[in-house]
Amino acid sequence: MHEKTARKARESVIVTLPSDREIAMTRVFDAPRHLVFQAWTQPELVKRWLYGPDDWRLAVCEMDLRVGGKLRFTWENQNSGQQMGLSGVFREISAPGRLVFTELWDEDWTGGETVVTLDFTEQAGRTTMVQTVLYSSAAALQAVLKSGMEHGAAQSYDRLAELLSKTN
Repeated sequence: MHEKTARKARESVIVTLPSDREIAMTRVFDAPRHLVFQAWTQPELVKRWLYGPDDWRLAVCEMDLRVGGKLRFTWENQNSGQQMGLSGVFREISAPGRLVFTELWDEDWTGGETVVTLDFTEQAGRTTMVQTVLYSSAAALQAVLKSGMEHGAAQSYDRLAELLSKTN
């Protein structure tokens, strides 16, 4: 396995490529990890930050937070009404340190199911979150990189940081 720096989405997010099928995005939050974990696992909180551009809001956020439980996210464009969504299954839940789930987009633009791993480590009240996404193929990862998805992720992480600053 090799690790190359792909690019910085913003100053706050470090994007790396741990392998030819993986992207990892690292962000440090000024909050304890149990709060960051809650923000990823409580639908009423997730809806407040998990979207990229302002006009693409998370309209549906359903989570059965248990191993084998299902999740469903649907984003809706506030201007056009267009929707995009994904479904998945929780594979591992180790609160507040780790969360692993699958994702499969309705219009499968990523080439099949992905596996998302979130690791949360805390030091001195600050949490480093590493979100790693494993794609079905190297070609799928390259398509994702060309989409610029890390910029939308950076926008979401900025919203998450703002939300955490209000709850911390």
